Formats: sequence, C-alpha cells, structure tokens
Amino acid sequence: MRRAAQAILVIGAVAAALPAQAQTYDPRYPICMQVFSIDGPAVGCGYASMAQCKASASGRAAECFANPYFAGAGRKPARARRR
Repeated sequence: MRRAAQAILVIGAVAAALPAQAQTYDPRYPICMQVFSIDGPAVGCGYASMAQCKASASGRAAECFANPYFAGAGRKPARARRR
C-alpha cells in the first residue's frame, strides 16, 4: 500500500512539472480556426465572421468553427421598446 501511494505521488509530481498549454479560445471573438500541422493542431480565435476565417483558412489544412467560449454567446438581443 505504501509503494502504491508513493507511485501516485511521483506520477502527480511529474504531471505537475510538465508544461501546460495556455487557453487558446479568446472569449472576445465568435469564430476560431484550428490549423493542423506536423507539430500537432493549433487553435486560434481572432475572427469576427465565418467568412473572414474561411478566407484565412483557404489553401491550408484548417477548419473554422464557432467559439464555444465566446462571451457574447449567452446574451439575449435587446428588445425593442413599445411606444
């Protein structure tokens, strides 16, 4: 039992020492692009529209998608006031 606990502690220490990946989903932009390369996929959010993203992704191994962390996604549209 003692060896198992030591092994878990060692594994936890090694996992904590590994570099962590930073958040790539910018909540200010509604569209993201994932680029596939030999080094692995990379996600970048910085597009205001799907058309803008697709123009940037054209000719590359990339795809555009809606940002799941977009800050404005949960907002309701403003209602018009009745007169």
